[in-house]
Amino acid sequence: MGTKLTHSGVYCLPSNQTDWDSERLWWTYILLTDLKAVFRSLKSELGLRPVFHHQEGRVEGHLFITVLAFQFVPIIRHRLHEQGIAASWTRLRATVRVQRRVSVTFRRADGRLLQVRKATQPEPEPEPKASYTALGVPHTPGRLKKTIT
Repeated sequence: MGTKLTHSGVYCLPSNQTDWDSERLWWTYILLTDLKAVFRSLKSELGLRPVFHHQEGRVEGHLFITVLAFQFVPIIRHRLHEQGIAASWTRLRATVRVQRRVSVTFRRADGRLLQVRKATQPEPEPEPKASYTALGVPHTPGRLKKTIT
């Protein structure tokens, strides 16, 4: 067993895969690390836990939607990689996290309420726009929605 002095800069990955070369072992390790990050976000941002539903059908629906969202992660990453964008799941989340859908309510002169809902522009440029373009989605998702009540 080496020490910091004898093995400076060496990273050891234990594995039972004796027929894999070092490159395959490293990329599998990176994949597993990234999948763990995705699963952490699955549990938090995607809302896998906690489940507040009390009816079995709703719990199953909740889990189905969450797992479906989880399935899109490799598809999104593959499409971005094809366009030369090789970001980790954590980086992709941070990139699009800055954009919001905003709702504003105004009282009109006639007393009725005007509600406006729209997406903000993705910033800082150009990173979010490049990802959206690579995925073929609009830079401002959703449409401008005006409602008078």
